[in-house]
Amino acid sequence: MSGHNKWSTIKYKKGAADAKRGKLFSRLIKEITMAAKDGGDPAGNPRLRTALAAAKIANMPKDNIDRAIKRGTGELEGASYEQLFYEGYTPGGAAVLVEVLTENKNRAASEVRHTFSKYGGNLGEPGSVAWNFTKKGSITFEEGVTEDQAMEVALEAGADDISASGGQVEVHTAIGDLDAVKDAFDKAGLAYSGAEITYVPSSSLELAGRELNTAMKLLEALDDLDDVQKVWSNIDFSDEAAQGLMEE
Repeated sequence: MSGHNKWSTIKYKKGAADAKRGKLFSRLIKEITMAAKDGGDPAGNPRLRTALAAAKIANMPKDNIDRAIKRGTGELEGASYEQLFYEGYTPGGAAVLVEVLTENKNRAASEVRHTFSKYGGNLGEPGSVAWNFTKKGSITFEEGVTEDQAMEVALEAGADDISASGGQVEVHTAIGDLDAVKDAFDKAGLAYSGAEITYVPSSSLELAGRELNTAMKLLEALDDLDDVQKVWSNIDFSDEAAQGLMEE
């Protein structure tokens, strides 16, 4: 079990930004639009296929999905998004990787920089922390599926590893194996809450006390920015600290 992003568990438990339906739909529309630039047929476009699977899990209306695809392929007018990554550090030195989809690069850069500064973090140069993250497929179970149940199906289907924390089970796969592992869970009748591309840290840094609290506030503030799609970190913390964070 390697590279589990504990912050994702805390975010879920606290009902953070992605649990807000409007925010989630906005992010999904951006991702579908961006993915469709490489073709509107999901059969030949793995990124679009993954985005559509996420939209299905979120119960996004079909009309919203169709419009987002058509904006991406140019059949409908709409915003032209650019994908950017920002890298930095929390108070205490944990690594942060931020994915942005924006039609205004200057605005996005300014807001990300301001947020790092406001919470005592530092925005780094390109490549400063990305080396510590590996791009993988991720399938998440929030409740009703145990680690043992997921492991039995996942390993046979070719998954890389499994991690569990705070009632959440996360399965990691190679990018090319995500669809196959997801299909294996579908056939086994194990309902997952998310299937997406993620960045998994190869090493973690444990924080505690004030540094941990401020770092978590930084991650939440970054996640709340309109242009930000996803935030990853290599923060680790004890179970006792996790309980305290969820009670805040």
